[in-house]
Amino acid sequence: MCCKGLLKIIMFIFNGAIFVVGAAILGVGIWVTVDAGSLLGFLEHIEDAPPELAQLANVGYVLIGIGVVLTAIGFLGCCGAAKESRCMLLTFFIIVLIIFIAEVAAAVVILVFQPLVDKLLQDIGQSVAKSIQEKYGEDDGLTTFWNTTMDKLECCGYNNYTDFSGSPLNALTRLYPPECCAEGKTCAYAEALADDVPGCFQKLVAAMVVSMILYKNAGKNR
Repeated sequence: MCCKGLLKIIMFIFNGAIFVVGAAILGVGIWVTVDAGSLLGFLEHIEDAPPELAQLANVGYVLIGIGVVLTAIGFLGCCGAAKESRCMLLTFFIIVLIIFIAEVAAAVVILVFQPLVDKLLQDIGQSVAKSIQEKYGEDDGLTTFWNTTMDKLECCGYNNYTDFSGSPLNALTRLYPPECCAEGKTCAYAEALADDVPGCFQKLVAAMVVSMILYKNAGKNR
């Protein structure tokens, strides 16, 4: 009985955490979908961008789907454990099993199409860096987008400070965006080189990896 009660508490706590995370992702997905115009406006500034890049505008729907699934899993796990409902627990198990099968299938697809994904990411990186070098400091929309992104993520450019070398801002002032240097510094080449603030792409990848690890650990603890 004691072991059974402990398992119920553990399952309730971790599925409660998954419910909260799912609700948060659902909220972000709704926000991204409503504010999709900002993302589309940014994509318009990237010359020679791969057509597939426009599909990023649909990321809000993906987040909404993930949020709904996680929220449902958390709800079924919590209520099923609390009420000892066989129906809820069976539904919970089936959803988790489907997700596991989907993860295995996705891993196989990624392994098979990895060269194509690498090529796509490389093309995107080159296109984004080119748009920064040609328009940052001159195009108000692109400049505002990157300033906001770099400030929120505490990163510098898409790759790093070199994305801004030769940009209208750099050509005029010989400076780099303040986000590319430690706070309070005048961001010239030597300071940007010394501080070597990571690019926003690296920050996004790191954030996704951490999120996946936390989710996997939460799944194991269930």
